[in-house]
Amino acid sequence: MQLKLTKPLAFFDLETTGINVSKDRIVELSVLKVMPDGTEISKTWRINPTIPIPEKVSKIHGIYEKDIIDKPTFKDLAEEISDFFEDSDLVGYNSNKFDVPMLIEEFLRADYNFEVKQRRLIDGQVIFFKKEPRTLSAAYEFYCGKKLENAHSAEADVFATYEVLKAQIERYDDLKNDVDQLSKFSSQTRNADFAGMIIFNEDGKETFNFGKYKGKTVEEVFQKEPGYYKWIEKAEFPLYTKKVLKPIYEEIIKKRKQEAAKRKEEENRELNPEEIKMKLAQKFKLKD
Repeated sequence: MQLKLTKPLAFFDLETTGINVSKDRIVELSVLKVMPDGTEISKTWRINPTIPIPEKVSKIHGIYEKDIIDKPTFKDLAEEISDFFEDSDLVGYNSNKFDVPMLIEEFLRADYNFEVKQRRLIDGQVIFFKKEPRTLSAAYEFYCGKKLENAHSAEADVFATYEVLKAQIERYDDLKNDVDQLSKFSSQTRNADFAGMIIFNEDGKETFNFGKYKGKTVEEVFQKEPGYYKWIEKAEFPLYTKKVLKPIYEEIIKKRKQEAAKRKEEENRELNPEEIKMKLAQKFKLKD
């Protein structure tokens, strides 16, 4: 079966130093780019994370520090990786919760603008969990009738995800061979950021989804307590979450400055000597 595509679809998987999006780093990135004509192009990068890889994590994905010590950093590869992803929608397994946020964090740390808002996101795990809750290995066996060899190898996982997605479309009548529909089906919440800390409410307003202000709009909170943004800015929140919050905070500060400037201007006009002189002259003229 060939997927119906109007633009490239990039299946990707990461191996990392851990699961903390803010602190951990990518050590391997594998991408299978499927073109609208069905052509498949794959590429895998080993990446020096610049931080240690815990031994217990290395035992899972098989990548040790000696394997990446001489590899380029993500910052070195950012442009090359971005170019490979160019004009592609993104597909992964548990990608909406982990792989996409982690990838975006790495680009932000590298000070490289990798835009995702115009890309549609498909998560094979979301589809699987909605239909047949299990792991990727079980999904591969369930949908494709084969054992997944070399699980937790980025390359093996990414090819398995590709086969699983095609099998899911064939199995379920309500799943269409259409990227728009698959992307919508993969979305569980209306997240404003990838970590799910900021969501859109029914009115489309960015709203906190954690902490003491959960359920309150970001604008409302920052209006009353601008220091809350400063706390978030300094704390270990994902960089993309901070990127979402920054323009909202800056717009509030901008409006406050404009209002303050307007008040000052009005005060200065009231104290303007010429205006006072004219008003006094007019007052005495009326008395005469």
